[in-house]
Amino acid sequence: MKQTTNTILMVRPLNFRMNEQTAVNNYYQKVINDLLPAAVNKKAQEEFDTYVNKLKSFGINVIVISDTDEFDTPDSIFPNNWISFHQDGTVALYPMYAENRRYERREDILNILEEKGFLIENVVDYTSAEDENVFLEGTGSLLLDRVNRKAYCALSPRADEGLFIEFCEDFEYTPVVFRANQTVKGKRKAIYHTNVMMCLAETFAVICLDAIDDKKERKSIIRQIKEDNKEIIVITEDQVNCFAGNMLQVKGGNNQLYLVMSQAAYNSLTQNQIKQLEKHCPIISSSLDTIEACGGGSARCMMAEVFLPKN
Repeated sequence: MKQTTNTILMVRPLNFRMNEQTAVNNYYQKVINDLLPAAVNKKAQEEFDTYVNKLKSFGINVIVISDTDEFDTPDSIFPNNWISFHQDGTVALYPMYAENRRYERREDILNILEEKGFLIENVVDYTSAEDENVFLEGTGSLLLDRVNRKAYCALSPRADEGLFIEFCEDFEYTPVVFRANQTVKGKRKAIYHTNVMMCLAETFAVICLDAIDDKKERKSIIRQIKEDNKEIIVITEDQVNCFAGNMLQVKGGNNQLYLVMSQAAYNSLTQNQIKQLEKHCPIISSSLDTIEACGGGSARCMMAEVFLPKN
């Protein structure tokens, strides 16, 4: 089993904007008042293209798929929420909280991967859970320790415990369930996606322990990570607000590991944290300011890791 992959699937946006349907529980989204929608989309496309080129320059294999005009899909830039790819050739499809995000699921993307020589043996489809208003938004909700077969999930309106347990049974992961909160206008509210406050890499984990209000749960998470000999690098809630939790470790050329994050995330880190991270691998950062502000997601959300075997 591998924890990291060299191949990333990314979706280039066509009509990117702040999605009013996700803003109800994604407290990171903002309206950029001085930009017209077309300008927001253009800036997002520029940030996307720069980011993709940067990843490719480090030898990361990026498969770019263009969004289509068929449906209104302002969040198509975040494919990791509706699909995940696994080493045994299995693909999982996930139920999405926002109705307009359900249109992001596209069968043609699977066909494109098969044309590129990837093997899809099996599709596990959880999307019928939407009929019951039950959601589990892919590797936004689930953090997979693929080597140690553990799955971490911070429960929220977009991450249902029952469905998470079902995923763990189907894919043979040990579930690690907890609650993660952030302060919104003086109240503690659930963080919408686990991958906003936590990142799992091969030899370390980045996590905002302050988000886990329950001391027992916090201790349990620390124990789980340490059991697998990963160094814990702690970030603050302010850093989470700058998307410092939304990072992903990937493989570049010559199997060199890199940690990918946005420029805002990098800028929020202390010198000491950067040192801790760079002990494990170099950092790649790229400016995603417009995407972060309007989309409420960052570098990690934009990358769906492809672990499928090749023909």
